[in-house]
Amino acid sequence: MRADELSSRARDIHFSSIVIDTHADTPQRLLFDHFDLAARDKEGCVDIPRLREGGVGAIFLALWVPVEITGGAATRRARELLAAVSRQLEIHGDELALAVSSQEVRAARAQNRIAILLGVEGGHAIDSNLTILREFHAAGVRYMTLTHNEATEWADSSNSEPRHNGLTNFGREVIREMNRLGMLVDISHVSDATFYDVLETSRAPLIASHSCCRALCDAPRNLDDPMIKALASRGGVIHITFHNSFLSQEYATAKRALASEGEANELTVEQKFGANEARKLMELQRLSDESIRAGKLPQVGWDNIVDHIDHAARIAGVDHVGIGSDFDGAFMPSGMEDASKFPILTEGLLRRGYAEADIRKILGENTLRVMDQAQQVGLILSSDKS
Repeated sequence: MRADELSSRARDIHFSSIVIDTHADTPQRLLFDHFDLAARDKEGCVDIPRLREGGVGAIFLALWVPVEITGGAATRRARELLAAVSRQLEIHGDELALAVSSQEVRAARAQNRIAILLGVEGGHAIDSNLTILREFHAAGVRYMTLTHNEATEWADSSNSEPRHNGLTNFGREVIREMNRLGMLVDISHVSDATFYDVLETSRAPLIASHSCCRALCDAPRNLDDPMIKALASRGGVIHITFHNSFLSQEYATAKRALASEGEANELTVEQKFGANEARKLMELQRLSDESIRAGKLPQVGWDNIVDHIDHAARIAGVDHVGIGSDFDGAFMPSGMEDASKFPILTEGLLRRGYAEADIRKILGENTLRVMDQAQQVGLILSSDKS
């Protein structure tokens, strides 16, 4: 097949598929910058025009709460982010639709609207209270990332010293309640011990909403091959993320060597922007890009994403791989700067010999399937309880 024929076929596949991004931190922009999703923006990664251009049919917006915010304040922050998303849904109801199930994602597609789904990032947002978990579910939240970069009171994180050696008893209650509600349990950011405790506890398949493969980039946030296989053995899906430090070992190594410079940059950004998480993240992205241009950090390309997709598919099977960008919350590789660039992934997979049906699975069908399974488990458990 000629290059132009392959590109044309890739576009046909891409724009006739339901493309789902399982993780974007855009709510920070909505809350702190009062950003309106309607206009194509020169900053950031996600807005309606670029989602359309990228053929994105559904996107999970993450209600991310920094680990420094705890207790009731963490819950308030998550509620504020939720309200900011809800406002955009009200304003742009002709373009966007809140979806809480695979059926609603497909319905939004049929109406030519982009499905907006919700995830809470950081279990500390529920303040160790199952009533708050139920509140978020009732508001439309359909996954919770159990930890962020620090342990919660009930689960250990991949990025901090262990406090519980996995899940506590209450942590297991959280998983069981998420199962009953039909919420997806997201194990991105958790420690290896927590991962296996969650796998043992959950009756529904798990997701990693934004993680890569540790075999290709040795970051604790990534999953090693046994974890990917274990996730798949229970029907779960790893959604490959786009963050440079999780895609490229060369970049991650160079970044660690510049740790003192990175800490200085973070301090400067903190002093400049204070609580405005959106501005801080974009400024850090700009400084990272400057370091790449100056040769301090190596360039990372979009094809690294395809490398991780390919590795995960070979390890777990094509039924257990998806996409979770971390747009507006991480440092993007060259060629994948924003949501408009998504079609290049389909072309990359087609060039590597993936069948059309398998590409559609990776782009979104695997995510819809695991949503269905979590919902079915919830119906069974709710029926049993009654």
